[in-house]
Amino acid sequence: MKILTVNPGSTSTKIALFENGEKVFGANVSHDAEVLKQFVTQEEQLPYRMETIRNILEENQVDLSGLDACVGRGGGLLACEGGVYEVTDLVLEHSLHAANGVIHPAGLGPSIANEFAREHGVKAYAVNPPDVDELQDVARITGIRGVYRNVHLHALNLKETAIRHAASQGKRYEDGNYIVCHIGGGVSVSAHKNGRMIDGYDIVGGEGPMAPTRSGAVPVSEFIDYAEGKDKKELKALTTKTGGFVSHLGTSDAIEVNEMIASGNKYAALVWEAFIYQIEKGIGAMAAVLHGQVDGILLGGGIVHNESLVQKITEACSFIAPVYAYPGEFEMEAMAAGAERVLKGEETPKVYTGIKVFQGFES
Repeated sequence: MKILTVNPGSTSTKIALFENGEKVFGANVSHDAEVLKQFVTQEEQLPYRMETIRNILEENQVDLSGLDACVGRGGGLLACEGGVYEVTDLVLEHSLHAANGVIHPAGLGPSIANEFAREHGVKAYAVNPPDVDELQDVARITGIRGVYRNVHLHALNLKETAIRHAASQGKRYEDGNYIVCHIGGGVSVSAHKNGRMIDGYDIVGGEGPMAPTRSGAVPVSEFIDYAEGKDKKELKALTTKTGGFVSHLGTSDAIEVNEMIASGNKYAALVWEAFIYQIEKGIGAMAAVLHGQVDGILLGGGIVHNESLVQKITEACSFIAPVYAYPGEFEMEAMAAGAERVLKGEETPKVYTGIKVFQGFES
């Protein structure tokens, strides 16, 4: 099976071609930041991104003949269940124009994948988009009537990490309970029960552990005082762009933070310890969500390459369940694997309805 995967980022687009589950070509296609600034909307970027992607494919003599499917990362969709979704006109509309209000380049993925799919007469898919919301009802309630919890997580990598780990143990993802963390530019901590992500933190909404660029949870009353006189856009940026390491240390680079620590910066050391501490707290909370019935604690994401971080989390949390490290991410592989399951008839693609999975509670 021949599957093309596409994952757009702020100034680049990752592309990969898989044949029978093996990656035969991969590239991180750079887009000129100055050119991107000329476009008012993300949709206007599409022709330019397509051109640069085609140029890389042509330069590397990548043969797309015989393509079986294309997969785009996705984003901007209204909350939906996890799974593989066929790219439809509604998916294209919602992802391009951020129907959920979260504007991210990943929303261009379905459109790019659809363009290649149309040219080769195959279908395009999105696999476990960032908009996956499988929260159990009790997890949605907050202490304010009318304010309910939603989630935005690294669903693609979280679920793929759990799928791969379960397979390594001779099990199916649907037959186990896992606490799965993605520790990278953003930090997701989630509880998975029998194939569903039943709880996790809204990392776009300011929940959970802080991350290199994200504030994580903060005391509400303190934040109200902090916010006085400040611009709403500036404040919202703290949850996704200017919080965490950036707010404390002026960098989002975990390697640079550790270099600060090595040079004797005591405040950087404290921030790093707090970063790990908050992840550990999140794991403990998810253990309670699963009533202690945890088959494994799985750590994925780029910062998991830091062996000291893995060691500290293991020391703190291995009393709950064994801790397993999966450094990096499986996003491209996860997209290809999802399409392959559909092509093999192992999974039925879902239809995106544009209706939020959570519509509120009856009084």
